[in-house]
Amino acid sequence: MYIYTNIMNSSRTFFSALECCTCGQSFNATTIQTFCPTCNVPLLAGYDLESAKKIPRDTFKNRVSTLWRYRELLPVFDDAAIVTLGEGMTPLLRASSLGESLGLENLCIKDESFNPTGSFKARGIALAVSKAKELGVKEVCMPSAGNAGGALAAYAAKAGMKAHVFVPKDTPIINIEEVSAYGANVYLVDGVISDAAKLMNEKKKGTDWFDMSTMKEPYRLEGKKTMGYELAEQFNWELPDIILYPTGGGTGLIGMWK
Repeated sequence: MYIYTNIMNSSRTFFSALECCTCGQSFNATTIQTFCPTCNVPLLAGYDLESAKKIPRDTFKNRVSTLWRYRELLPVFDDAAIVTLGEGMTPLLRASSLGESLGLENLCIKDESFNPTGSFKARGIALAVSKAKELGVKEVCMPSAGNAGGALAAYAAKAGMKAHVFVPKDTPIINIEEVSAYGANVYLVDGVISDAAKLMNEKKKGTDWFDMSTMKEPYRLEGKKTMGYELAEQFNWELPDIILYPTGGGTGLIGMWK
């Protein structure tokens, strides 16, 4: 029998396998897997949701106020691999005046600037870096226009990994300095983020760099999905009628859908 506890890391997850979202094929969850070799599409983390449904809702209320409160539905097996800077459980603010001007009686804004490194990117990177650490990854890379690169640099530093971040030269200087301050290698690239990705792909040939780009690995989604769990919990387990979300690379939308 599994006893639910109120500590942060129960050392239990219902994560079972990586799954292809197109053909449904399953892949080993304990080795590095990124794409379905048949469909060439990103893999998604799959869970034993029938067992997860048995978790009482009250289990969460006395846990630490980070995204790791949902430990059973996150993909890290080993507690020692968890890399955290206190991400998640950001405040939900009532926007009364704005709501009134728009004719909305209960408009709320989830303030993701309270995350470490100042943006929602910390959620996905926390999970991606934690899982990469568990799988033995030593060096990580990504192209970024700012916030994701800063988050990767911060969490890689915490994990003892080397990070390589490729950014367009016109990226705000504060973002570039943030990446550098955490000890990551910064590569300034002429052009836009797609040009940064192209140079990164050239540079990582023949290396063991692990690509943390959007939708290039399965686990950034797992951090972003916790926004959905938090909204449910913060609204007393009744989801709002509508959730507006800035799409960006799409990981937050897909994660909350999961």
